Amino acid sequence: MIKLFFLISIIGLLIISLKGFAIIEFQDAVYPELGISGRATAMGNAYQCKVDDASSTFYNPAGLGTARKTHLHLSNLHMEVNKDWMRIATGGKLVDAAGDFFDGFSSDGMRKLLLKNKGKISHLRLQAMPNYTTRYFSVGYLFSQQMRATIGTAEDALYEYSLRRDHGPYAALNLSLLGGIFKIGASGILLSRNEYLTEVDSNTVFEADSNNYNKGLGIIATAGSRLTLPVEFLPTFSAVVHNVGEQKFSGRAAGPPDTIKRSIDLGFSITPQIGQTTRIHLEGNYKDFTQEYSGVSVTRRLVAGIELDFARAFFMRLGYGDGFGSAGLGIKTQHLEFDLTTYAVDTTSSEFRGKEDRRFSMSLSYGF
Repeated sequence: MIKLFFLISIIGLLIISLKGFAIIEFQDAVYPELGISGRATAMGNAYQCKVDDASSTFYNPAGLGTARKTHLHLSNLHMEVNKDWMRIATGGKLVDAAGDFFDGFSSDGMRKLLLKNKGKISHLRLQAMPNYTTRYFSVGYLFSQQMRATIGTAEDALYEYSLRRDHGPYAALNLSLLGGIFKIGASGILLSRNEYLTEVDSNTVFEADSNNYNKGLGIIATAGSRLTLPVEFLPTFSAVVHNVGEQKFSGRAAGPPDTIKRSIDLGFSITPQIGQTTRIHLEGNYKDFTQEYSGVSVTRRLVAGIELDFARAFFMRLGYGDGFGSAGLGIKTQHLEFDLTTYAVDTTSSEFRGKEDRRFSMSLSYGF
């Protein structure tokens, strides 16, 4: 009886400790950047050698050394949904379309929609990153919110809900050496993170209690380097370290969020000139080189991307990340940047090409 008691206790503790892992999570091993770029995800998130815009802050601060123009972008908006969200929130009867669409943006509204669409996984990301960026320097404010939810197919399946809200001011600096051949950079953000991962009765009205959020504040630093050889095709090597100091969050409400892992990404690229105004960029990155995210296979962390650049105004992109393909189109003018992207993530914990979660995003940035 004593052995049975201890066995039941151990199983109970395991269930409690694994509860967070049963709830749908976020793919930080392949997508560790706090601020995401539609241009990057179209290239399989293989972007740390190429990055030359405001997203350098989170992808590779050394990229600020190749920022071409000074700009003040007060919008810089990114909206992203997955295939299931589109089917759930826009695929019903016409008379219900408006209500369903707005329900897709709320926690309880999505619960009601998922009750009629069991087995689907909803994903929604909203991001704004107004900033002032010039060569060697960037300052701005990040707001990013991700919401994921699902209800299993069993009759008594629970409502699984995950939310991550990040926001805070940031700054980034770059230093170019040896005539620009070697660049280094660093960025820091005073990050306020709210996370909420839970399972509740799917038939009961759901209201997230702010006291149950994991809330914290921390200064998260990113450091990067880039070496570009001044020869044909411009071979480039890069390295990026996320959360350099392994900064922990202060704790409020239900306690601090989990510490962001100090992960290292490596990259290599070439950029051949294939026409008078046309370039092709080919890049590969090895995400989480030190395998801090031990449950994710190497085959998922190897990502690659291609970008065709027509007169630095129109872009076509293809990529491979987390085991699935990606693609995108981009337009860039003096004041406007617009990108349409599709990419996918693997929702399984460690399998390769286990289950595809196809996503679609639109990015719009306008400024001076």
